[in-house]
Amino acid sequence: MKALPEGVELLSQHACFGGLQQFYSHASTEIGLPMRFSVFLPPQALTGAACPAIFFLAGLTCTEETFMIKAGAQRVAAREGLILITPDTSPRGANIPGDSDAWDFGVGAGFYLDATEAPWNAHYRMESYIVHELRALLNELIPVDKERIGIMGHSMGGHGALTLALRHPGIYKSLSAFAPIAAPTECAWGQKAFQGYLGNDHAAWAKHDASLLMAQQTKPPFPQGILIDQGEADQFLAGQLYPHLFETACAKAGQPLTLRRHANYDHGYYFISSFIEDHLLHHKNQLSA
Repeated sequence: MKALPEGVELLSQHACFGGLQQFYSHASTEIGLPMRFSVFLPPQALTGAACPAIFFLAGLTCTEETFMIKAGAQRVAAREGLILITPDTSPRGANIPGDSDAWDFGVGAGFYLDATEAPWNAHYRMESYIVHELRALLNELIPVDKERIGIMGHSMGGHGALTLALRHPGIYKSLSAFAPIAAPTECAWGQKAFQGYLGNDHAAWAKHDASLLMAQQTKPPFPQGILIDQGEADQFLAGQLYPHLFETACAKAGQPLTLRRHANYDHGYYFISSFIEDHLLHHKNQLSA
């Protein structure tokens, strides 16, 4: 294994399906605070072989631990030789007045963007952190194949996966989401976050709305297809998620989309664990092409 870069601390590691589940902390320059992230290294990576990697962006109230504990992804990732990476969902320890008053804004709710409004803009820089700083750090830390990186997420993290992939073409070679906030400018969660982090400039809001971003594409950004799973018993489907708007935008852009709707499934990790293997194989197939 590589030596730890300066400022990086290995908090714990656990043998898992022949690989290693690891939890890290590091001093983030983008965030200006310590940040945590988790990594699953499949057995293939432990030999030093460069492996494809998938970022998973978690949802509101989650941490870098949630997906690794609840999704049951490591078994498949170990078999398929996939590195899994999960960052935290926001800065922690900024001590901004009101940052812990609501579960859908502030701590645990960074929305994977760079805030422009004070006081949030000092630390809430999750887009730059994930796309640039954390990605570069991982290239130093673990045997990532830099040319084979995918991204997926759930709920707020599904929003993050879709928007970061569309806003940074060429970085992520595969894309999927579970129950994403697909049109945040149209829903209360997104409007609250965008108002707080980005202010009154609705043009800035549109730059972080996956449905609006997709509708502007002149050619399919992911010609091999995007996979989205959505539970039809999801309590947030009607009022917050709006996958049909992303579906319409994909049709307009000629973007192949597999949007699977599942009766009886809700918004939580029982849903994610039921279909995580399909998502990992979706990424493996595209990252191996």
